[in-house]
Amino acid sequence: MTESQWYKGNIHTHTNESDGDASPEDVVRWYRKHGYDFLVLSDHNHLTIFKYGKGRRKFKSPLLIPGEEVSARIMKGTVPIHLGAIGISRVVEPVHGDSIVKTIQANVNSIIDAGGIASLNHPNFHWAFDHHAIKNIVGATMMEIFNGHPGTNNAGGPGSYSTEEIWDGVLSAGRPIFGAAVDDSHHYHDYSVNMSNPGRGWIVVRAQKLTQDAVVDALSTGDFYSSTGVTLKRLDATQESISIEILNNVYKNVFETRFIGHNGVTLATSNSMTPVYRIRGNERYVRATITSSNFMKAWTQPVFVRNPSD
Repeated sequence: MTESQWYKGNIHTHTNESDGDASPEDVVRWYRKHGYDFLVLSDHNHLTIFKYGKGRRKFKSPLLIPGEEVSARIMKGTVPIHLGAIGISRVVEPVHGDSIVKTIQANVNSIIDAGGIASLNHPNFHWAFDHHAIKNIVGATMMEIFNGHPGTNNAGGPGSYSTEEIWDGVLSAGRPIFGAAVDDSHHYHDYSVNMSNPGRGWIVVRAQKLTQDAVVDALSTGDFYSSTGVTLKRLDATQESISIEILNNVYKNVFETRFIGHNGVTLATSNSMTPVYRIRGNERYVRATITSSNFMKAWTQPVFVRNPSD
């Protein structure tokens, strides 16, 4: 049996087919140059694909997975409802509903009907929605817990939840959903903190081979971690324990791992390069956030704990 490998990719990227400032070919070249294994070009309400034929170059890497950012709004309102549609077989037309929950649910359903998996994008963009809405949604696979666009308010604000707090709110409501880190890149020529540049957040999936089916399956089952710069050499998550090996770099960073459970409570912390959490059975769920001394992070996916009495 083929041994599983780690593959790095980005699932939220824009080109000049919508509101990015570079061609699809140039965007693909940027991600290939920077070592990405797979990429989703997710233009707004548009399926950006390459027509391979005479005189056209076929990209051997990264693996291109069809996708779209389904971009809707609440009728008679300005609340943006954006969803990632990953692995779709056709364009998904946005559905504009009369409430946040109805709009999200209708578009999740449309993405699934098109053969894709749905990610809830940047919930704090324009402070659009939080876990009180998401916990009523059925069928979404992922939500963005880190988005590299400067307007997505990952850290929350006065009276508003951070994206990690939103994630824990959804998980604590018993809704299994996986946390994604993405670029949401638009700008490929000028770089600043006020621009939406590539290379800020990514996903690393574990799969036996680099194919669309294998990557989408890993995303749909949570066999991946998300990162803004922390690399994991090993990640084993079972009903018995979560065991991690962090790959240190040339800067000799130090790391803190927080194991987090129901209602976002910190269950344990560790400064080890090989942190382990042994599941007791009453946690409801356990996930980990690893933070380096240069403020880079990685997030593991939740393990929903089966109570022995169930």
